[in-house]
Amino acid sequence: MAPFPASPAPVPNTAFRALRGQRSPGEFAAAVRRAAREIGEQVACDARYIGRVESGEIRCPNYAYERVFRHMFPGREPAEMGFLPRETVRGRGARNRRNALPPRTESPVDGHAPDPGYQEVNRDRPGGEESEVLRRAFMTGGTAAMAAASLGGIPGMPAIPAPRRAGDSEARAVEEAVRQIRLLDDRHGADALYRRAARPLRAAHELLDAATRRQEVADRLHIGAGELAISVGWLAHDSGRLADARSHYAEALATARVIGDAGLEAHAFCNTAFLARDAGRPREALRAAQAAQQAARGLGSARLLSLVALREAGGWAGLGDRTACEGALSRARTLFERGAGDADPEWMTFFGEAELEGLEAQCRSALGEWGRAAGHARRAVALQDPHFARNIALYTAQHAGDLARAGEPEAAAAAGERGLDLLAGVRSARIRAMLADTARSLRRHRRNGRVSDFLDRQGVGGGVRA
Repeated sequence: MAPFPASPAPVPNTAFRALRGQRSPGEFAAAVRRAAREIGEQVACDARYIGRVESGEIRCPNYAYERVFRHMFPGREPAEMGFLPRETVRGRGARNRRNALPPRTESPVDGHAPDPGYQEVNRDRPGGEESEVLRRAFMTGGTAAMAAASLGGIPGMPAIPAPRRAGDSEARAVEEAVRQIRLLDDRHGADALYRRAARPLRAAHELLDAATRRQEVADRLHIGAGELAISVGWLAHDSGRLADARSHYAEALATARVIGDAGLEAHAFCNTAFLARDAGRPREALRAAQAAQQAARGLGSARLLSLVALREAGGWAGLGDRTACEGALSRARTLFERGAGDADPEWMTFFGEAELEGLEAQCRSALGEWGRAAGHARRAVALQDPHFARNIALYTAQHAGDLARAGEPEAAAAAGERGLDLLAGVRSARIRAMLADTARSLRRHRRNGRVSDFLDRQGVGGGVRA
């Protein structure tokens, strides 16, 4: 593996250390997590992260941490907390352009029309100074009534203006749309969001044809539209619309190639690999994961390389190659243990230890190692932050299925019932299908009372109890 690009020696962040005061790093980390929950954010902050900030290793926090720090220290700008400007650390200009991909001229793929008949959920948008500033910026493209129509009945889903000339406010609108869709998906799942999320995507595509004064704005619009296509593609994937998801990911990949953005290309290939695995195409999953690694290699993010190594492991597991899968899993854990860094993409906030365990559970399950898979799924549930309600439901459903195949029907039924409880607040066709599959595998144990209860709730029918 090629070494990461060299970075300047870290300079201790004395301003941030002063903000911690007399609290220990662990106590301060706990305060950060509490503040995050207050504004609806999710951060996996621990004493190690605080130490890395204070040592200067982390020179600029990601957007989620920035919002939390602004909430904790009202009126202070990131520079007053000792952080460097984002564009000098994480921006497009900070990337190693020798690793950028050459521009190509492929045309984006049109997405399929969304399916009708889905109801929406409501959620208050998270607070915080930045969110309020951006909300005002989104409204500049039209009246409040027009914005409300664009939101489609989902509070928190930002409107995207459609002017003839695009500037900073329009680029911010696209970027915030991506963030809000991810937050809504984390909490509610994809089924309720997919149709509505297609609307800001169409608006983002219209902005790509608007005149811009600066190339930096044009780049942000293209990257934002690509990330939005990936987010909408994920909603399609999780709600069972696999063909739509494939189209949206192809669109994002084409956008990445057009503007030569390695980060967007790595993200598109990463999601394509996951989709191919779920669609039963392990060789395609493997090729896409390896392409994602190639694109990500020059970006300097160990966590991103860890995630795409897990995507590769999923491909090998689908092919039944235990040795290659073990090698990819080992590589993923080694990279994960290097920790988070400035170069980690903003979209990776979901990728923590819980996701690592959950993806290994899926690999073990594909290899037929049901007991080991159940252990990893159980740890994933225990480790997941409550903010990620959809992921907790997913890991619980995975746990139930693995227990059923491991010959533990009663434990599987108990986990299945917990999964059904969680689906009261989460709408995901993928998770419902997993629980339905578990129910089918438990039919022969219907005389067990606990299993019968689960089958009744699932709609399979428990039959006569022992």
